[in-house]
Amino acid sequence: MSAPVFLDQPLLVDRAAERRGDADLARADAVVVVDGAVLARDGAPVLLAPGEHPEASLVAYLGAADGRDLALLVPADGEAGVSAALEAGAALVPLRPLLASLDARPDGARDRELVTTAVALQRWHANHPRCAHCGEATVAISGGWVRRCEAEGRDHYPRTDPAIIVAVTDDQDRLLVAHAATFSAGRYSHLAGYVEPGESFEQAVHREVAEEVGLAVTDVAYVGSQPWPFPASVMVGFTARAASAALTPDGVEITDALWVTRAELDEATQAGRMVLPPAGSIARSLLEQWRQSGTADVGAA
Repeated sequence: MSAPVFLDQPLLVDRAAERRGDADLARADAVVVVDGAVLARDGAPVLLAPGEHPEASLVAYLGAADGRDLALLVPADGEAGVSAALEAGAALVPLRPLLASLDARPDGARDRELVTTAVALQRWHANHPRCAHCGEATVAISGGWVRRCEAEGRDHYPRTDPAIIVAVTDDQDRLLVAHAATFSAGRYSHLAGYVEPGESFEQAVHREVAEEVGLAVTDVAYVGSQPWPFPASVMVGFTARAASAALTPDGVEITDALWVTRAELDEATQAGRMVLPPAGSIARSLLEQWRQSGTADVGAA
């Protein structure tokens, strides 16, 4: 059983925004990202020391920790740019499994910050090479935290799209789990969706649950949030209580939904019929919080 992880403490990496424009990135330890995958070994990112940096298409300032500057580096030659590290046993690891590995490490919190920020910045730069206003090419400035359109003198900043995720329970304290059309076979999680213009986070919870499974909910309560750069989101987590138990999946976004007890969930996962959200995700933390609240109730009885 994993412990719930909610990111409510201050950052461990000092982002030192005042130094973004003048930090010497050639002297920084670098997190390498290629197409959203991080150079890693043994479940942790490889930090390339100064002098080990390959030629880069992008270098961005991530901040400082333990007296060292830290940077994102995107190799100009992609995977070929880190061939020596790959031959020495490193690998380019997608962010989701890397977060799960870091979640299992007692010293993984700082590296979690680094890789999440690094991947978010790499994706933003890759997806926004041109000015959204005039279409001309933009260039990275301010340590990689701004892209400037030199044709218009217009600055563009990284964007984050908020999305809600909600652990819904019924009057028997069963948990609602759902299979989305985009999920792999057997994977179940909570309901989630993007916040739309003109609504609050809580209103997005009400709307998404109603749209996806036809439920009204009450007692919507904020739990925590997590940066989720797939490609550029922050997941805002809630709990809510269902007003009824009748489920009507929309058949488009949600193809199956059901209520489970803790024992039923454990049996289904142990039998291989159900795959849970990965460790390191806010979805898994919300699930484990519900699991452990039941354990606490039993122990107090």
